[in-house]
Amino acid sequence: MNLAPLFAPRSLAVIGVSAANDRHPANVIFAKNLLRYPVATYAVNSKGGFIDGEKVFPSVSAIPDTIDLAVIAVRAEFVPGVLQQCMAAKVKSAVVISGGFAEAGREDLQDNLVNMAREGSFPFIGPNCLGIYSPGVVDTFFLPAERMVHPLPGDVAVVSQSGGMLVDLLVKFAGEGVGVSSAVSIGNKALIGEEQLLDFLDADPRTRVIAFYIEGFARNEGRDFVRRAARCSKPVIVFKAGRTNEGGRAVSSHTASLAGDYRVFSSVLAQHGIIEAKNELELVSCCEALSCYPETVIEGRVGIISGSGGHGAIAVDACISGGLMVPRLGEEARQSLRNILSENIRGIASVANPVDLTGSAVENDFISAVEFFCTIPDIDTILLLLLPYLPAISSDLGARLSKVYRRHGKPLIAYVPHIEKYRMFTEGFELNRVPVASSIESAVHMTRTLRRCRPC
Repeated sequence: MNLAPLFAPRSLAVIGVSAANDRHPANVIFAKNLLRYPVATYAVNSKGGFIDGEKVFPSVSAIPDTIDLAVIAVRAEFVPGVLQQCMAAKVKSAVVISGGFAEAGREDLQDNLVNMAREGSFPFIGPNCLGIYSPGVVDTFFLPAERMVHPLPGDVAVVSQSGGMLVDLLVKFAGEGVGVSSAVSIGNKALIGEEQLLDFLDADPRTRVIAFYIEGFARNEGRDFVRRAARCSKPVIVFKAGRTNEGGRAVSSHTASLAGDYRVFSSVLAQHGIIEAKNELELVSCCEALSCYPETVIEGRVGIISGSGGHGAIAVDACISGGLMVPRLGEEARQSLRNILSENIRGIASVANPVDLTGSAVENDFISAVEFFCTIPDIDTILLLLLPYLPAISSDLGARLSKVYRRHGKPLIAYVPHIEKYRMFTEGFELNRVPVASSIESAVHMTRTLRRCRPC
Protein backbone atom coordinates (compact mmCIF):
# COMPACT_ATOMS: atom_id res chain seq x y z
CA MET A 1 0.00 0.00 0.00
CA ASN A 2 1.16 3.52 -0.81
CA LEU A 3 1.09 5.64 2.35
CA ALA A 4 2.40 8.84 0.74
CA PRO A 5 -1.10 10.37 0.13
CA LEU A 6 -1.73 10.17 3.88
CA PHE A 7 1.22 12.41 4.68
CA ALA A 8 1.37 14.72 1.66
CA PRO A 9 -2.12 15.05 0.19
CA ARG A 10 -2.85 17.72 -2.37
CA SER A 11 -6.62 17.29 -1.92
CA LEU A 12 -8.73 16.49 1.13
CA ALA A 13 -12.36 15.46 1.53
CA VAL A 14 -13.90 15.76 5.00
CA ILE A 15 -16.91 13.44 5.19
CA GLY A 16 -19.55 14.04 7.84
CA VAL A 17 -19.62 17.82 8.20
CA SER A 18 -22.70 19.18 9.98
CA ALA A 19 -24.91 22.11 8.98
CA ALA A 20 -26.20 22.38 12.55
CA ASN A 21 -23.04 22.00 14.66
CA ASP A 22 -19.99 24.03 13.72
CA ARG A 23 -17.98 22.34 16.51
CA HIS A 24 -18.58 18.88 15.07
CA PRO A 25 -15.19 17.16 14.61
CA ALA A 26 -15.62 17.12 10.83
CA ASN A 27 -16.39 20.84 10.76
CA VAL A 28 -13.31 21.64 12.84
CA ILE A 29 -11.11 19.61 10.49
CA PHE A 30 -12.71 21.13 7.39
CA ALA A 31 -12.37 24.74 8.55
CA LYS A 32 -8.83 24.30 9.79
CA ASN A 33 -7.51 22.85 6.55
CA LEU A 34 -9.56 25.14 4.32
CA LEU A 35 -8.22 28.27 6.01
CA ARG A 36 -4.75 27.34 7.21
CA TYR A 37 -3.26 24.68 4.93
CA PRO A 38 -2.44 24.54 1.21
CA VAL A 39 -4.37 21.29 0.65
CA ALA A 40 -7.51 21.69 -1.53
CA THR A 41 -10.30 20.97 0.97
CA TYR A 42 -13.86 19.78 0.28
CA ALA A 43 -16.82 19.20 2.61
CA VAL A 44 -19.09 16.15 2.21
CA ASN A 45 -22.54 15.43 3.65
CA SER A 46 -25.30 13.42 1.99
CA LYS A 47 -27.67 16.40 2.41
CA GLY A 48 -25.42 18.75 0.41
CA GLY A 49 -25.87 22.49 0.85
CA PHE A 50 -23.39 25.13 1.99
CA ILE A 51 -21.32 25.84 5.12
CA ASP A 52 -20.00 29.38 5.56
CA GLY A 53 -20.40 29.92 1.85
CA GLU A 54 -18.52 26.75 0.93
CA LYS A 55 -20.29 24.09 -1.11
CA VAL A 56 -21.03 20.79 0.63
CA PHE A 57 -20.94 17.86 -1.77
CA PRO A 58 -23.48 15.03 -1.36
CA SER A 59 -20.82 12.36 -1.85
CA VAL A 60 -17.12 12.09 -2.41
CA SER A 61 -17.76 10.98 -6.00
CA ALA A 62 -19.46 14.34 -6.68
CA ILE A 63 -16.28 16.29 -5.99
CA PRO A 64 -14.74 17.54 -9.27
CA ASP A 65 -11.22 16.62 -8.17
CA THR A 66 -9.14 13.54 -7.50
CA ILE A 67 -9.02 13.10 -3.73
CA ASP A 68 -5.77 12.05 -2.09
CA LEU A 69 -7.08 11.81 1.47
CA ALA A 70 -10.55 11.40 2.95
CA VAL A 71 -11.26 12.08 6.62
CA ILE A 72 -14.25 10.00 7.70
CA ALA A 73 -16.19 11.38 10.69
CA VAL A 74 -19.57 9.64 10.63
CA ARG A 75 -21.23 7.19 13.02
CA ALA A 76 -19.50 3.82 13.17
CA GLU A 77 -22.26 1.87 11.43
CA PHE A 78 -22.05 4.18 8.40
CA VAL A 79 -18.25 3.98 8.02
CA PRO A 80 -18.11 0.78 5.90
CA GLY A 81 -20.46 2.27 3.32
CA VAL A 82 -18.48 5.54 3.23
CA LEU A 83 -15.22 3.63 2.88
CA GLN A 84 -16.68 1.69 -0.02
CA GLN A 85 -17.75 4.95 -1.69
CA CYS A 86 -14.23 6.32 -1.28
CA MET A 87 -12.70 3.29 -2.92
CA ALA A 88 -15.21 3.44 -5.78
CA ALA A 89 -14.36 7.13 -6.31
CA LYS A 90 -10.62 6.32 -6.51
CA VAL A 91 -9.78 8.17 -3.31
CA LYS A 92 -6.16 7.28 -2.46
CA SER A 93 -6.28 7.02 1.36
CA ALA A 94 -8.35 7.74 4.44
CA VAL A 95 -8.29 8.61 8.13
CA VAL A 96 -11.19 7.13 10.11
CA ILE A 97 -11.61 9.24 13.23
CA SER A 98 -14.95 7.66 14.16
CA GLY A 99 -15.05 5.55 17.32
CA GLY A 100 -17.30 2.64 18.24
CA PHE A 101 -15.35 -0.28 16.78
CA ALA A 102 -13.22 -2.94 18.50
CA GLU A 103 -12.63 -0.68 21.52
CA ALA A 104 -16.43 -0.76 22.05
CA GLY A 105 -16.79 -4.49 21.40
CA ARG A 106 -17.60 -4.16 17.67
CA GLU A 107 -14.79 -6.31 16.30
CA ASP A 108 -17.09 -7.40 13.45
CA LEU A 109 -17.50 -3.83 12.23
CA GLN A 110 -13.76 -3.23 12.38
CA ASP A 111 -12.96 -6.51 10.63
CA ASN A 112 -15.34 -5.52 7.85
CA LEU A 113 -13.37 -2.31 7.26
CA VAL A 114 -10.06 -4.16 7.20
CA ASN A 115 -11.27 -6.82 4.77
CA MET A 116 -12.62 -4.21 2.37
CA ALA A 117 -9.43 -2.14 2.50
CA ARG A 118 -7.10 -5.09 2.04
CA GLU A 119 -9.06 -6.34 -0.91
CA GLY A 120 -8.81 -2.94 -2.57
CA SER A 121 -5.24 -2.12 -1.35
CA PHE A 122 -6.70 0.98 0.24
CA PRO A 123 -4.66 2.47 3.13
CA PHE A 124 -6.46 3.97 6.11
CA ILE A 125 -5.44 5.13 9.57
CA GLY A 126 -7.66 4.32 12.57
CA PRO A 127 -10.44 3.98 13.44
CA ASN A 128 -10.84 5.77 16.79
CA CYS A 129 -7.97 8.20 16.19
CA LEU A 130 -6.96 11.78 15.44
CA GLY A 131 -5.08 10.88 12.28
CA ILE A 132 -2.17 12.82 10.85
CA TYR A 133 -0.48 16.15 11.39
CA SER A 134 2.04 16.95 8.67
CA PRO A 135 3.52 20.42 9.31
CA GLY A 136 2.59 22.92 6.63
CA VAL A 137 0.65 20.28 4.67
CA VAL A 138 -2.39 18.85 6.48
CA ASP A 139 -3.89 18.45 9.96
CA THR A 140 -6.70 15.92 10.52
CA PHE A 141 -6.82 16.43 14.31
CA PHE A 142 -10.35 17.48 15.33
CA LEU A 143 -8.95 20.07 17.73
CA PRO A 144 -9.49 23.81 17.18
CA ALA A 145 -6.43 25.49 15.72
CA GLU A 146 -6.42 28.18 18.39
CA ARG A 147 -6.04 25.53 21.11
CA MET A 148 -3.28 23.56 19.45
CA VAL A 149 0.41 24.01 20.21
CA HIS A 150 2.45 23.02 17.20
CA PRO A 151 6.19 22.33 17.31
CA LEU A 152 8.31 23.79 14.56
CA PRO A 153 8.82 21.64 11.46
CA GLY A 154 11.70 19.27 12.12
CA ASP A 155 12.89 15.73 11.65
CA VAL A 156 11.26 13.69 14.45
CA ALA A 157 8.27 11.53 13.49
CA VAL A 158 5.93 10.58 16.35
CA VAL A 159 3.48 7.67 16.18
CA SER A 160 0.97 7.21 19.01
CA GLN A 161 -1.96 4.93 19.75
CA SER A 162 -3.43 7.65 21.94
CA GLY A 163 -4.50 10.90 20.33
CA GLY A 164 -4.49 12.77 23.63
CA MET A 165 -1.02 11.53 24.47
CA LEU A 166 0.20 12.61 21.05
CA VAL A 167 -1.15 16.14 21.48
CA ASP A 168 0.47 16.35 24.91
CA LEU A 169 3.79 15.24 23.44
CA LEU A 170 3.56 17.91 20.75
CA VAL A 171 3.11 20.54 23.47
CA LYS A 172 6.24 19.27 25.22
CA PHE A 173 8.16 19.13 21.93
CA ALA A 174 7.26 22.76 21.26
CA GLY A 175 8.40 23.75 24.75
CA GLU A 176 11.74 22.00 24.32
CA GLY A 177 12.35 23.24 20.76
CA VAL A 178 12.05 19.78 19.16
CA GLY A 179 10.71 19.90 15.60
CA VAL A 180 8.55 17.21 14.00
CA SER A 181 8.34 15.86 10.47
CA SER A 182 4.95 14.24 11.14
CA ALA A 183 2.71 13.12 13.98
CA VAL A 184 0.35 10.16 13.62
CA SER A 185 -2.45 9.02 15.94
CA ILE A 186 -3.26 5.43 14.92
CA GLY A 187 -5.97 4.57 17.49
CA ASN A 188 -7.15 1.00 16.96
CA LYS A 189 -4.56 0.56 14.15
CA ALA A 190 -6.93 -1.84 12.42
CA LEU A 191 -5.03 -1.83 9.13
CA ILE A 192 -1.92 0.33 9.43
CA GLY A 193 0.13 -0.02 12.59
CA GLU A 194 3.61 0.58 13.88
CA GLU A 195 5.38 -1.84 11.55
CA GLN A 196 3.92 -0.38 8.35
CA LEU A 197 4.66 3.14 9.53
CA LEU A 198 8.24 2.12 10.33
CA ASP A 199 8.65 1.06 6.70
CA PHE A 200 7.33 4.39 5.46
CA LEU A 201 9.21 6.60 7.91
CA ASP A 202 12.47 4.71 7.47
CA ALA A 203 12.38 5.79 3.82
CA ASP A 204 11.05 9.31 4.51
CA PRO A 205 13.80 11.87 3.75
CA ARG A 206 12.25 14.40 6.17
CA THR A 207 12.59 12.06 9.15
CA ARG A 208 15.76 11.31 11.13
CA VAL A 209 14.28 9.94 14.37
CA ILE A 210 11.14 7.80 14.90
CA ALA A 211 9.33 7.77 18.26
CA PHE A 212 6.44 5.54 19.34
CA TYR A 213 3.92 5.70 22.16
CA ILE A 214 2.62 2.14 22.32
CA GLU A 215 -0.21 0.77 24.41
CA GLY A 216 -0.31 -2.80 23.18
CA PHE A 217 -0.22 -5.24 20.30
CA ALA A 218 -2.28 -7.99 18.75
CA ARG A 219 -0.85 -11.52 18.94
CA ASN A 220 2.68 -11.73 17.44
CA GLU A 221 2.50 -8.06 16.42
CA GLY A 222 4.97 -6.95 19.11
CA ARG A 223 7.59 -9.46 18.00
CA ASP A 224 7.32 -8.36 14.37
CA PHE A 225 7.56 -4.70 15.40
CA VAL A 226 10.75 -5.23 17.40
CA ARG A 227 12.38 -7.16 14.57
CA ARG A 228 11.52 -4.40 12.10
CA ALA A 229 12.67 -1.65 14.46
CA ALA A 230 16.00 -3.41 14.94
CA ARG A 231 16.58 -3.22 11.16
CA CYS A 232 15.63 0.45 10.92
CA SER A 233 18.31 2.74 9.53
CA LYS A 234 17.20 5.50 11.91
CA PRO A 235 17.05 5.68 15.72
CA VAL A 236 13.81 4.25 17.12
CA ILE A 237 12.47 5.26 20.56
CA VAL A 238 9.63 3.46 22.34
CA PHE A 239 7.51 4.62 25.27
CA LYS A 240 5.25 1.78 26.41
CA ALA A 241 2.10 2.12 28.50
CA GLY A 242 0.42 -0.74 30.35
CA ARG A 243 3.45 -1.64 32.45
CA THR A 244 1.26 -2.77 35.35
CA ASN A 245 -1.75 -5.08 35.47
CA GLU A 246 -4.02 -2.12 36.10
CA GLY A 247 -2.44 -0.15 33.27
CA GLY A 248 -2.90 -3.13 30.98
CA ARG A 249 -6.63 -3.17 31.68
CA ALA A 250 -6.83 0.54 30.88
CA VAL A 251 -5.02 -0.09 27.58
CA SER A 252 -7.48 -2.79 26.58
CA SER A 253 -10.49 -0.56 27.19
CA HIS A 254 -8.90 2.32 25.27
CA THR A 255 -7.81 0.82 21.95
CA ALA A 256 -8.63 -2.91 22.31
CA SER A 257 -4.92 -3.82 22.42
CA LEU A 258 -3.19 -6.46 24.53
CA ALA A 259 -0.65 -4.81 26.82
CA GLY A 260 1.34 -8.03 27.23
CA ASP A 261 4.15 -8.68 29.70
CA TYR A 262 5.97 -5.38 30.02
CA ARG A 263 9.14 -6.84 31.53
CA VAL A 264 9.55 -9.22 28.60
CA PHE A 265 8.90 -6.45 26.08
CA SER A 266 11.37 -4.08 27.77
CA SER A 267 14.03 -6.80 27.84
CA VAL A 268 13.53 -7.57 24.14
CA LEU A 269 13.84 -3.89 23.24
CA ALA A 270 17.18 -3.71 25.08
CA GLN A 271 18.43 -6.90 23.41
CA HIS A 272 17.73 -5.43 19.99
CA GLY A 273 19.32 -2.03 20.74
CA ILE A 274 16.02 -0.15 20.64
CA ILE A 275 15.85 2.85 22.95
CA GLU A 276 13.13 2.79 25.60
CA ALA A 277 11.82 5.90 27.33
CA LYS A 278 10.28 5.31 30.75
CA ASN A 279 8.02 8.38 30.58
CA GLU A 280 7.02 11.18 28.24
CA LEU A 281 9.75 13.54 29.46
CA GLU A 282 12.41 10.92 28.70
CA LEU A 283 10.84 10.44 25.27
CA VAL A 284 11.17 14.15 24.49
CA SER A 285 14.79 14.19 25.72
CA CYS A 286 15.64 11.15 23.59
CA CYS A 287 14.09 12.72 20.53
CA GLU A 288 15.95 16.00 20.98
CA ALA A 289 19.34 14.34 21.49
CA LEU A 290 18.98 11.98 18.55
CA SER A 291 17.53 14.64 16.29
CA CYS A 292 20.79 16.53 16.74
CA TYR A 293 23.10 13.48 16.82
CA PRO A 294 21.30 10.62 14.99
CA GLU A 295 24.49 8.73 14.13
CA THR A 296 26.60 9.52 17.19
CA VAL A 297 27.60 6.62 19.44
CA ILE A 298 29.50 7.29 22.66
CA GLU A 299 30.92 5.10 25.41
CA GLY A 300 29.67 7.53 28.04
CA ARG A 301 32.76 9.32 29.35
CA VAL A 302 31.40 12.73 30.29
CA GLY A 303 33.17 16.03 30.83
CA ILE A 304 31.08 18.40 32.94
CA ILE A 305 31.47 22.19 32.87
CA SER A 306 29.47 24.50 35.11
CA GLY A 307 29.45 27.91 36.72
CA SER A 308 28.16 26.36 39.95
CA GLY A 309 29.71 23.63 42.06
CA GLY A 310 26.30 22.44 43.22
CA HIS A 311 25.08 21.92 39.66
CA GLY A 312 28.24 19.98 38.86
CA ALA A 313 27.79 17.70 41.87
CA ILE A 314 24.18 16.96 40.97
CA ALA A 315 25.23 16.17 37.38
CA VAL A 316 27.93 13.76 38.58
CA ASP A 317 25.42 11.90 40.75
CA ALA A 318 22.98 11.66 37.85
CA CYS A 319 25.69 10.46 35.45
CA ILE A 320 26.97 7.75 37.77
CA SER A 321 23.45 6.61 38.65
CA GLY A 322 22.73 6.37 34.92
CA GLY A 323 25.75 4.21 34.16
CA LEU A 324 27.90 7.01 32.72
CA MET A 325 31.50 7.80 33.68
CA VAL A 326 32.96 11.12 34.80
CA PRO A 327 36.75 10.63 34.45
CA ARG A 328 38.89 12.80 36.71
CA LEU A 329 41.54 14.82 34.95
CA GLY A 330 45.18 14.11 35.77
CA GLU A 331 47.43 16.72 37.31
CA GLU A 332 49.01 17.72 34.00
CA ALA A 333 45.64 18.15 32.31
CA ARG A 334 44.29 20.15 35.25
CA GLN A 335 47.25 22.51 35.11
CA SER A 336 46.87 22.94 31.36
CA LEU A 337 43.21 23.83 31.78
CA ARG A 338 43.92 26.22 34.64
CA ASN A 339 46.53 28.04 32.54
CA ILE A 340 44.01 28.90 29.79
CA LEU A 341 41.38 30.31 32.14
CA SER A 342 41.09 34.02 32.81
CA GLU A 343 43.31 35.33 35.57
CA ASN A 344 40.45 36.30 37.87
CA ILE A 345 39.25 32.67 38.28
CA ARG A 346 42.52 30.81 37.75
CA GLY A 347 43.11 30.44 41.47
CA ILE A 348 39.53 29.61 42.50
CA ALA A 349 38.15 27.38 39.73
CA SER A 350 37.89 23.61 40.33
CA VAL A 351 39.31 21.80 37.31
CA ALA A 352 39.22 18.10 38.19
CA ASN A 353 35.94 17.20 36.34
CA PRO A 354 33.42 18.39 37.01
CA VAL A 355 34.91 21.76 36.15
CA ASP A 356 33.46 24.53 38.30
CA LEU A 357 34.33 27.83 36.68
CA THR A 358 32.51 29.67 39.51
CA GLY A 359 30.10 32.56 39.22
CA SER A 360 33.00 34.89 38.40
CA ALA A 361 33.74 33.20 35.06
CA VAL A 362 33.69 35.29 31.90
CA GLU A 363 32.39 34.15 28.55
CA ASN A 364 35.78 33.08 27.20
CA ASP A 365 36.29 30.79 30.20
CA PHE A 366 33.38 28.61 29.09
CA ILE A 367 34.66 28.60 25.52
CA SER A 368 38.19 27.71 26.64
CA ALA A 369 36.93 24.87 28.85
CA VAL A 370 34.81 23.37 26.08
CA GLU A 371 37.71 23.67 23.62
CA PHE A 372 39.94 21.94 26.16
CA PHE A 373 37.59 19.00 26.70
CA CYS A 374 37.36 18.59 22.92
CA THR A 375 41.08 17.70 22.95
CA ILE A 376 40.89 15.12 25.77
CA PRO A 377 40.57 11.54 24.40
CA ASP A 378 39.18 10.25 27.71
CA ILE A 379 36.13 12.51 27.29
CA ASP A 380 33.65 11.63 24.55
CA THR A 381 30.76 13.94 25.51
CA ILE A 382 30.62 17.41 27.04
CA LEU A 383 27.82 18.32 29.44
CA LEU A 384 27.57 22.09 29.81
CA LEU A 385 25.53 23.48 32.71
CA LEU A 386 24.97 27.06 31.65
CA LEU A 387 23.50 29.47 34.18
CA PRO A 388 22.37 32.50 32.17
CA TYR A 389 22.15 34.74 35.23
CA LEU A 390 25.94 34.78 35.65
CA PRO A 391 26.93 38.45 35.23
CA ALA A 392 29.85 38.11 32.80
CA ILE A 393 28.24 36.08 29.99
CA SER A 394 26.09 37.24 27.09
CA SER A 395 23.17 35.74 25.20
CA ASP A 396 25.58 34.99 22.32
CA LEU A 397 27.38 32.35 24.38
CA GLY A 398 25.18 29.48 23.16
CA ALA A 399 25.95 30.26 19.54
CA ARG A 400 29.69 30.72 20.24
CA LEU A 401 29.90 27.38 22.08
CA SER A 402 28.02 25.66 19.26
CA LYS A 403 30.73 26.79 16.86
CA VAL A 404 33.27 24.98 19.04
CA TYR A 405 31.25 21.79 18.67
CA ARG A 406 31.06 22.27 14.92
CA ARG A 407 34.84 22.60 14.69
CA HIS A 408 35.62 19.50 16.74
CA GLY A 409 32.57 17.24 16.33
CA LYS A 410 32.54 16.07 19.95
CA PRO A 411 28.89 16.05 21.09
CA LEU A 412 27.87 18.90 23.35
CA ILE A 413 24.72 18.82 25.49
CA ALA A 414 23.61 21.93 27.34
CA TYR A 415 21.42 22.63 30.32
CA VAL A 416 19.74 26.03 30.40
CA PRO A 417 16.67 26.89 32.52
CA HIS A 418 13.77 27.16 30.08
CA ILE A 419 11.94 30.40 30.66
CA GLU A 420 11.25 33.15 28.15
CA LYS A 421 13.82 35.50 29.68
CA TYR A 422 16.62 33.07 28.75
CA ARG A 423 15.28 32.21 25.30
CA MET A 424 18.21 33.90 23.53
CA PHE A 425 20.63 31.50 25.23
CA THR A 426 18.74 28.39 24.14
CA GLU A 427 18.22 29.68 20.59
CA GLY A 428 21.96 29.97 20.07
CA PHE A 429 22.30 26.24 20.71
CA GLU A 430 19.15 25.12 18.91
CA LEU A 431 19.91 27.02 15.72
CA ASN A 432 23.22 25.14 15.56
CA ARG A 433 21.63 21.74 16.35
CA VAL A 434 23.00 21.40 19.88
CA PRO A 435 20.41 19.87 22.25
CA VAL A 436 19.35 21.97 25.23
CA ALA A 437 17.72 20.39 28.29
CA SER A 438 15.50 22.20 30.77
CA SER A 439 16.81 20.19 33.74
CA ILE A 440 20.09 18.58 34.72
CA GLU A 441 18.39 15.18 34.81
CA SER A 442 17.14 15.62 31.25
CA ALA A 443 20.60 16.67 30.08
CA VAL A 444 22.09 13.53 31.60
CA HIS A 445 19.35 11.43 30.01
CA MET A 446 20.19 12.92 26.62
CA THR A 447 23.78 11.83 27.18
CA ARG A 448 22.69 8.32 28.15
CA THR A 449 20.60 8.18 24.99
CA LEU A 450 23.70 8.65 22.84
CA ARG A 451 25.41 5.78 24.65
CA ARG A 452 22.43 3.51 24.21
CA CYS A 453 21.97 4.36 20.54
CA ARG A 454 23.52 1.82 18.20
CA PRO A 455 23.49 2.22 14.41
CA CYS A 456 21.67 -0.60 12.66
